[in-house]
Amino acid sequence: MIIEVETINSFSKLELLKEVYGLIWILPILTLLLGITIEVLVIVWLEREISASIQQRIGPEYAGPLGLLQAIADGTKLLLKEDILPSRGDIPLFSIGPSIAVISILLSFLVIPLGYRFVLADLSIGVFLWIAISSIAPIGLLMSGYSSNNKYSFSGGLRAAAQSISYEIPLTFCVLAISLLSNSSSTVDIVEAQSKYGFWGWNLWRQPIGFLVFLISSLAECERLPFDLPEAEEELVAGYQTEYSGIKYGLFYLASYLNLLVSSLFVTVLYLGGWNLSIPYISFFGFFQMNKIMGILEMLIGIFITLTKAYLFLFISITIRWTLPRMRMDQLLNLGWKFLLPISLGNLLLTTSSQLVSL
Repeated sequence: MIIEVETINSFSKLELLKEVYGLIWILPILTLLLGITIEVLVIVWLEREISASIQQRIGPEYAGPLGLLQAIADGTKLLLKEDILPSRGDIPLFSIGPSIAVISILLSFLVIPLGYRFVLADLSIGVFLWIAISSIAPIGLLMSGYSSNNKYSFSGGLRAAAQSISYEIPLTFCVLAISLLSNSSSTVDIVEAQSKYGFWGWNLWRQPIGFLVFLISSLAECERLPFDLPEAEEELVAGYQTEYSGIKYGLFYLASYLNLLVSSLFVTVLYLGGWNLSIPYISFFGFFQMNKIMGILEMLIGIFITLTKAYLFLFISITIRWTLPRMRMDQLLNLGWKFLLPISLGNLLLTTSSQLVSL
């Protein structure tokens, strides 16, 4: 009897430990989701403030101090709005489309290192996993356009698919060139390879052509001006999101800003040295005996540096939105297939040749 009681007690303790470990495993994901939510709210506020400054307007100022709560107010309004469904549309596809667009972009955060070893999944194929996952988002947009039973929406969905395919190939060639330089496809290894040579070891200086192609392709993948043809209001009302309302309409905007944040972070990781500031005297942690507090402080500084570099790209993309006019669809496809694709392929061949020569 005593042995049976001890067995039951040990079994219950084991089950309790499993539950605790399960909660501990979920904590980093919940922390990341909270951080992503805050980042999106900050990006929305920054875009409104920068846009207002460029256009010599005041911008949001009434909802909270400096208009900081305006994005939360807009999100709450979309949550409370009625969710209208098209009477002759394909309702299951219509409902799934926005979710696919958001979830596929959220999965990309798994392989983004925000600080030293501060990454959810350090995979050997990290950058290519991001490219593969990001290819799923246009499928959600195409599903949304097709299921709306609307010519404007369907045209917008087709444009989104064509644009994604056109600019994903040059972007992939640029990422492949970076992998060849770093001898790895892991995002952590790519950052550490740049840190060996300091500021001048950034891939920005070693791959200037690839950086420009990656920058343009990222803007096109995010469907930012001047590449927002899938939702051109002068031609297609609102493109694939014409028939949407309420929270589903909000999910498309969330996907757009999430995609912009992911692209900014990957520009930082691939070309700007990631979490390394790359200034020699800044590494003062080596002079002290490393302990847990110093380790946490170094990780927080790394996260701050990564986000600062990412916001530089965000500022550039927001400024471009209010600087350049929208392109025509034929111009957009010509730029992708006739210019960026040959340039990125030539850059890849040059990088491969230089790596072979250096062996």
